[in-house]
This record gives sequence, structure tokens and C-alpha cells, in this order.
Amino acid sequence: MSGETSNHQDTPSDQAFDQAFGESDDTMLDTQLDDAREVLEETRRRLAEVPAEVVITNHVMGLYELAAIHLGANPPDLGQAALAIDAVGCLVEGLGERIGPEFETLSVALSNIRLAFVQIKNAI
Repeated sequence: MSGETSNHQDTPSDQAFDQAFGESDDTMLDTQLDDAREVLEETRRRLAEVPAEVVITNHVMGLYELAAIHLGANPPDLGQAALAIDAVGCLVEGLGERIGPEFETLSVALSNIRLAFVQIKNAI
């Protein structure tokens, strides 16, 4: 067989099989990885344009919402709520006014979620 050429032409079903299971799998995977890398690079570029204060504020609000979700569960999950509230406190109180113009709003939100925690804990 060495040195011989084949007159076999791929049929559409052969091509479909190769696409699904053959070497083109590697090509498809490489393409997907390249696409994912491009998306990641674009995301990093866009995130670098956003001031850190904005990103931190968004994270604080996410933690605040997480605490509220745990407090609103039936029954409330006080341990998870406390952890989220403590994380909010670490960021808000730890960074203080360095957080930026939303510091006062975040401080009030922290006080409110702490008060809600105490009220719910005492009601159980």
C-alpha cells in the first residue's frame, strides 16, 4: 500500500463523521479556545477602563444582596447572612471614603442590613 494513492472521495457522511469525531475536532477546539481568549482579552480591556471604585461598589452591593437573600430565606440562614454582612463591613469600613462618592450610601446600607439581621435573629 505504501506509495499508492487512493481514489476514495469523502462522501457527505464521511465529512460529517470527520467533523464530529475526526481531526477537525482539534481545529474546532482551537477555534473555540481562540474565541474565548479574544473575549477574555476584550473583557480585561473593558474592565481596565472602569474605575476601581465602581467595581468595588458593585461587589459591595452584590454582597449586600447576598446577605438580604439569606436573611429572607425560610428559615433565614443567619450564618451565611452574617458572613456576607461582615464582608460588606470589611470593604465599606476598611476602605472608608476611598470607595468614592458612594461611601455614604454604602455606609447606610451596611447599617440597615445589620439592623435587619438583628431584628430577624431576635424574631426567631
